[in-house]
Amino acid sequence: MAERRILRLTGHDVETFLQGLVTNDVTRMADGLVYAALLTPQGKYLADFFVVRDADGAVLLDVDADLADGLVKRLNMYKLRADVAITDTALTVHRGTGSAPDGALPDPRNPALGWRLYAPGPASDDGSDWDALRVAHVIPQTGIELGPDTYILEAGFEALDGVDFRKGCYVGQEVTARMKHKTELRKGLRAVALTGRAPVGTDITTADGKVAGTLYTQAGDRAIAYLRFDRASGEMQAGDATVTLL
Repeated sequence: MAERRILRLTGHDVETFLQGLVTNDVTRMADGLVYAALLTPQGKYLADFFVVRDADGAVLLDVDADLADGLVKRLNMYKLRADVAITDTALTVHRGTGSAPDGALPDPRNPALGWRLYAPGPASDDGSDWDALRVAHVIPQTGIELGPDTYILEAGFEALDGVDFRKGCYVGQEVTARMKHKTELRKGLRAVALTGRAPVGTDITTADGKVAGTLYTQAGDRAIAYLRFDRASGEMQAGDATVTLL
């Protein structure tokens, strides 16, 4: 399981502050976990994370550990005079797909991903095959399918309940809204059938040698691929592996 950091945001302005920055409607924290992202002004991915209220009314922010320092720096840059303080916690992520323990919350991206619990002690999970679940439901992961050049709609954030088009302005909102309402997506993450294996990041090419996309997470005879839709047809190659769009 990738290492996570759980940050704690306190202060009178936390909800308003986040609402003007991130892709989802954080007022929905009243109902449980909210999945969201912070984007550049150009609409590209910086970090994805979960936010939720804790028992004391503070906001917990669950983010990949490799992104945490950069995210804190960016949030502090935007903070200006807002009454918001960001601190680390000793909490860790516990997750599973079986019976949920007390205090666990459903993963908002997809019911197949089960539950998440924030508690002390070493991080843990129930041994579920997370890669297989992600591949089956085309769920991107930080540092694999999600990177600095990612546009969140191409990464499926609408299906993952990670973006709200009615909440109003946030950083990168104009580009994201334009992709939603004024253009047809020409590229994006899709599930593919796979015969053979190839390293993550391998180019996918068509029968006539044109680059059609990139191969990412693989599980059994399925994988997640980032594809250019006008080229993703028939049998394609990724190294020694054969790729077919499902």
